[in-house]
Amino acid sequence: MSEDKRPVSRRQFLNYTLTGVGGFMAAGLMVSPLRMAIDPVLQKEAADGDLTNVQLAEGDITNEPQRIDWEIDQVDGWYESKVSKTAWVYKDDNGDIVALSPICKHLGCVVSWEGSEDYPDQFYCPCHDGRYYKDGMNVPGTPPTAGLDIYEHKIKNGMLFLGKAQPREEA
Repeated sequence: MSEDKRPVSRRQFLNYTLTGVGGFMAAGLMVSPLRMAIDPVLQKEAADGDLTNVQLAEGDITNEPQRIDWEIDQVDGWYESKVSKTAWVYKDDNGDIVALSPICKHLGCVVSWEGSEDYPDQFYCPCHDGRYYKDGMNVPGTPPTAGLDIYEHKIKNGMLFLGKAQPREEA
């Protein structure tokens, strides 16, 4: 029986040791980025994708647009925060509920419901005099080139639930 064991030299020992320690350090450094990349996939989608009760009863929705404010829980990695959301909600002539985003499609300013003599039944953006009709479509000749986004919504147990604002499909 011949054993082919050679003693490990000091250089080989240090080389093996440093390679092993370096490998463990590299693996330890990769755990956090991998976790950050994989963790959101494994978790339930954030509340922004779900419908949220905005505390408005269906019977309280009128034909005149009313501003609704609510908060959602937002999770960014491990940081959780409350984010304020706003919508203009009303019933159209058919009795269907319409929920519009108040964010102007021109510069991102917040539109308000005017309904004044100058702009009857229109939303108004103060940034560049942008205007939208009551249904959220932009008034031709004003800066916005697209209509206001529309919130997905549903009525559950007599209460209004709103989800994400979706860009409207242009005809």
